Amino acid sequence: MSGLRVRSLHLYPVKSTSGVSVAQASVEPWGLAGDRRWSVVDQAGKRLVAWDAPQLLRVRAVPVPAGVRLSAIGRPDLVVPRPDPSVRVASPHTRLDTAVPAGPAASDWLSELLGRPVGLLWLDDPRLRPVSPTKGGRPGEYLSLADVGPVLLTSRASLVQLERWAADRAAAGGLAGPDRPLAMARFRPNVVIDGDRPFAEDGWTELQIGQVRFRQVQLCDRCVFTTIDPVDLSRSRDPLRTLARHRRWDHHTWFGSRLVPRSAGLIRVGDPVLVPG
Repeated sequence: MSGLRVRSLHLYPVKSTSGVSVAQASVEPWGLAGDRRWSVVDQAGKRLVAWDAPQLLRVRAVPVPAGVRLSAIGRPDLVVPRPDPSVRVASPHTRLDTAVPAGPAASDWLSELLGRPVGLLWLDDPRLRPVSPTKGGRPGEYLSLADVGPVLLTSRASLVQLERWAADRAAAGGLAGPDRPLAMARFRPNVVIDGDRPFAEDGWTELQIGQVRFRQVQLCDRCVFTTIDPVDLSRSRDPLRTLARHRRWDHHTWFGSRLVPRSAGLIRVGDPVLVPG
């Protein structure tokens, strides 16, 4: 399959915060370097997500050599260093018993922003968290704090098709279309590709991006996170409503695919994407 290219690359250093676009990324066995190694938890130690705390999407988290830098409008930046891994607490993430608390400075910064007591956890070693075998994982495959797969890939062609379906549905019902195009940021991808037909990834098993090989674990089932507008934080029934009309099977709606790296290396915006066969 020819003509496919990497359109953009994205990291989400802290889960449920806004993404960071990068020109290149280092691929590690458990995903892109710096991606999803931190997460916010509430006072009871439960993982906090943007559906419960949409202000998390106002936080920009950027990997830095010492750890991660947090910023938000009206707040001073805070560099959170990687904490001492000998101090551990219970983890709210599946297939991960413990994680490392980031300390009071990060807790205070996030708590003041969110208006509730919260903390920040760090995954020091992704080899502590295997990819679930029920989700296509194999022995020796690991991931960060991503929900299911180490790398999430989406397609611009698929997003364009989804927007057309939504517009057709609105027109058929005599309704106004959306105020602005659907943002790909709703789907939280690491890799966005351009070219080819919509949902071409449905039939893939392996692919190569630049010089790095990947195995496609499974397609990505979508949750209510996608219904939060990343710009104004408003909520709607789309894109899940439209996906349910066209991309629903096995009691889920599907958009994008989850990948496991089979080799390491750099991937870059503009790299060719090669699919065998």
